[in-house]
Amino acid sequence: MAHPAAVSIWVFAFSLYLGVCECYFSIPLKIYPGKYNFSSDVDLSPLRRVALTSDGNGLSLASDPSGTVNFLDMVNNLQGDSGRGYYIEMSIGTPGQKVNILVDTGSSNFAVAAAPHPFITHYFDTALSSTYQSNGRTVAVRYTQGNWEGQLGIDHVSIPKGPNGTVTINIAAILSSNGFFLPGINWQGILGMAYPMLARPDSSVEPFFNSVVQQLGIPDIFSLQMCGAGLSASSAVDPAGGSLVMGGVEPTLYRGSVWYTPIIEEWYYQVEVLKLEVGEQNLNLDCREYNMDKAIVDSGTTLLRLPVNVFNAVVEAITHSSLIQDFSSGFWDGTKLACWMKGETPWRFFPKLSIYLRATNTSQSFRITILPQLYIQPITDVDGTLDCFRFGVSASANGLVIGATVMEGFYVVFDRAQQRLGFALSTCAVSGGAALSEIAGPFSAADVAADCSAGTVKEPLMWVISYTLMAVCGLILIILLLLLVLPCRRRDRFGEITDESSLVRHRIK
Repeated sequence: MAHPAAVSIWVFAFSLYLGVCECYFSIPLKIYPGKYNFSSDVDLSPLRRVALTSDGNGLSLASDPSGTVNFLDMVNNLQGDSGRGYYIEMSIGTPGQKVNILVDTGSSNFAVAAAPHPFITHYFDTALSSTYQSNGRTVAVRYTQGNWEGQLGIDHVSIPKGPNGTVTINIAAILSSNGFFLPGINWQGILGMAYPMLARPDSSVEPFFNSVVQQLGIPDIFSLQMCGAGLSASSAVDPAGGSLVMGGVEPTLYRGSVWYTPIIEEWYYQVEVLKLEVGEQNLNLDCREYNMDKAIVDSGTTLLRLPVNVFNAVVEAITHSSLIQDFSSGFWDGTKLACWMKGETPWRFFPKLSIYLRATNTSQSFRITILPQLYIQPITDVDGTLDCFRFGVSASANGLVIGATVMEGFYVVFDRAQQRLGFALSTCAVSGGAALSEIAGPFSAADVAADCSAGTVKEPLMWVISYTLMAVCGLILIILLLLLVLPCRRRDRFGEITDESSLVRHRIK
């Protein structure tokens, strides 16, 4: 009969619809509201400060060939740490209102609190700015942790320790939020540094850095140093936590060479991971496993996040190579801390973690390595007798995310002009005189697939697929209703609809 067949088609289509529609726009942002103490090994107080200028060629240089231009005025312009996020002071509106803004390379909206909230000390009052203009559009962004809603507008923005000049920027004034602002943080907004494709409500909202490049004429490149690596908890006031250099690269912030990997898609900063090693043990997974969904570099994500299969393989490899037996499973899944007697450091018990990235010469790769001090992370003291640590790696349903756990070991160059991402050893990723990170290469990439990111589907495309299936499902539903109502309304002599013709029994079955 035609009716059971139609019902089967509807069930199949509706199942597809439900599966796809569970997808939502997700920007990884996971801030642990702990408290840390950190310091930078870079003492730049006696160094000369100079104004930022462009080299005129859009090159990825910190200075022109004569060495007369540098970016020391932007050094140490960040505060914070991986647990609470890294933030920069900005001035918004006329007259300027000072706010701290979280630097997030995993999103594209510039958003600031525009209403009181229990966890923030102050906010941007749009009514006090003579230059603020609302465009009447609402915007909502949902992150892996937390979400906010607000209204779009424009206003003047300057950065005291950033590029010289004032820029007119798209601003989302946050009016309500849930789980976005957390206890113990010292920032009042978020600075999305990714590409327009991630901007909400759509890509017509020009991101902050795009506006800076266009209006100030600086090269389309920025670089980031995050200096909270492997440092203990403290209630001390935050010292400088790193540097955001806009327009170039500052040589005093890194050691050795910068190794570059291509940005394979301009939405997130998506890269191609070829393999992972625990100690010297290759996980021997298909490289597509590492790039499942996507592999991105995101300063707004606290941990190194791995696809579930990769995460399980890493935990198994660490367990086998670690000197600690019968380790609690709660430590690996983030529900428990591991504690040692005060003064006993656990790092000697754990192996190094290495990530291989495809080089700009696509037949080669290079390796970035973090020591246990970066992923076995100190959290707090217990009664002054115990030092406790958390596992700085977690499982992810939204792809591989190279977050602060890894980024704190490196000076990361976001060279958008040449569509590449650079890694160099950070001058502040040092503990007790020993480096906490390593870079090596080049290595042959002949043993991996030519395209390890094949098969990944971008979220905007998933939205298109979702809406298309919704339309198809709606059309099928209309047809089914017609099939159920028109042919089946066979009446008996008294005009009653019989049980045989109603299909109720068949649908209940």
